[in-house]
Amino acid sequence: MTVKIFIKRKVSQANVLDLSVLLKKLRSLTLSQAGYIYGETLKRVDQHDECMVISTWRSLDDWNAWVNNSERIAIQGEIDTLLGEKTEYSVYEV
Repeated sequence: MTVKIFIKRKVSQANVLDLSVLLKKLRSLTLSQAGYIYGETLKRVDQHDECMVISTWRSLDDWNAWVNNSERIAIQGEIDTLLGEKTEYSVYEV
């Protein structure tokens, strides 16, 4: 069953450029992952320090394989360090 992943991050204006570089690295890796369908990045209108990535995966197993990918884990660690807090994930079935 298809799943959508909502990834919420708080980012200060000072970290926007560094975060953009890291997100581009993640996105380029994601494109080659089995089961990845689509993703988009949104900036919240009423809270300028919040962004949301929504990605669509063929199955929960495909998403879990990506979550456990060592390259993804390393980049995600850089993101969490840069932002000073853990990224929030929510998984929904379509």
